[in-house]
Amino acid sequence: MLRSSLLPFSYLYEKIINFRNTLYDKGFLKIKKLPVPVISVGNLSVGGSGKTSFVMYLADLLKDKRVCILSRGYKRKSKGTLIVSEYGNLKVSWEEAGDEPYLMAKLLPHVSVVASEDRYKGGLLALEKLSPEVFILDDGFQHRKLHRDLNILLLKKKDLKDRLLPAGNLREPLKEIRRADALVLTYQEVEPFEFFTGKPTFKMFREFCCLLNSDFEEVPFDILKEREVIAFSGLGDNGQFRKVLKNLGIKVKEFMSFPDHYDYSDFTPEEGEIYLTTPKDLIKLQGYENVFALNFKVKLEREEKLKKLIYRIFY
Repeated sequence: MLRSSLLPFSYLYEKIINFRNTLYDKGFLKIKKLPVPVISVGNLSVGGSGKTSFVMYLADLLKDKRVCILSRGYKRKSKGTLIVSEYGNLKVSWEEAGDEPYLMAKLLPHVSVVASEDRYKGGLLALEKLSPEVFILDDGFQHRKLHRDLNILLLKKKDLKDRLLPAGNLREPLKEIRRADALVLTYQEVEPFEFFTGKPTFKMFREFCCLLNSDFEEVPFDILKEREVIAFSGLGDNGQFRKVLKNLGIKVKEFMSFPDHYDYSDFTPEEGEIYLTTPKDLIKLQGYENVFALNFKVKLEREEKLKKLIYRIFY
């Protein structure tokens, strides 16, 4: 009932979003262009859609290029433009970088990561200091002030029946799918669905392969054999993580749900228990021998077609 009472504000929000998009579409708001290709990865909703996972997957597809990821660095304890990593060499803490940019920098040693509220300024600094051949714009669908050569939009099943903020979780109406060059339908291993628009469309799956310890070393699933875990996460959609654990048959004695980007400053694991979380949460809990993250690899149907779509922008 509460969210339904917010519908008038959603209508107002939609008018504001439509007006902003019209200003960009008609050229009244300027779009800046960087001199090397930009691939944007974004979504329509607040909360988890698998953007960070897909950005890392995309960076691996582009291993033959010098890749720089441009991120806002949401909720980081710094301002302005910041080089988070230079091709594997971490420059700052996760608090300064933000959890998602830091995670990407830590897991992608062949990539550079820059955090900036103004992604164009971040790109200029990267060009000066890092000489990238391609930028991946993280969470870029709504960041229209930067030109992109390929606009990839991630959708999850829930988006298709959701409402606009604040009555729902959509940042933009579904009609804005028109701006995307390609669609990726995420979380297919949890909630499979179809969606047809005539645009190139790919299904994304996560294959859960192992655990990560607090040093981000791979650990086999065997340590969970006959054990119950205390699971927790601070994601945009913690329910999705719970579904994964259930589908994998992991015995969960307790699940703790925290807000997205939670810092865990007041969290102390109990001895004798095994804790299971996500890689994004694990970076904030270094040094605990009984805390592990569930790790996975991203798989995409028709990967070769996506590669062809991507590599067109270089020619």
